[in-house]
Amino acid sequence: MIITGNDTATVGKLKRFLHNHFRIKDLGNLKYFLGIEVAYSKQGIAISQRKYTLDILKDAGMIGSRLTKIPMEQNQRLTPSEGELLKDPSPYRRLVGRLLYLTITRPDITFSVNSCNNQGNLTWMQLTVSYDI
Repeated sequence: MIITGNDTATVGKLKRFLHNHFRIKDLGNLKYFLGIEVAYSKQGIAISQRKYTLDILKDAGMIGSRLTKIPMEQNQRLTPSEGELLKDPSPYRRLVGRLLYLTITRPDITFSVNSCNNQGNLTWMQLTVSYDI
């Protein structure tokens, strides 16, 4: 359970209440949770998924890849009839699922990822586009 708030006194009171009724352990400031890194500064809290993104790139074999200016060509349509069908769509579905989770901190890729999120017949063209994201 993550407990947060602006008023430290109220947060402390809630933690004591929970500790009196349940066994809880205070782990201190949140640093990493479910693939999301949390950094604190005077300006506020920043969240990122840097490590999660690097893990996606590593698993896809794309660590040394260059960046693209746009994740997907404008007006590009992905249809199940274009290209050769994938024999095993599992890696593609895993990649798209991970990219969907990445949109938590990267809303700029949401449209492209959702365009690749096709549950029908999957083609090499769709896989190639998902790698470009």
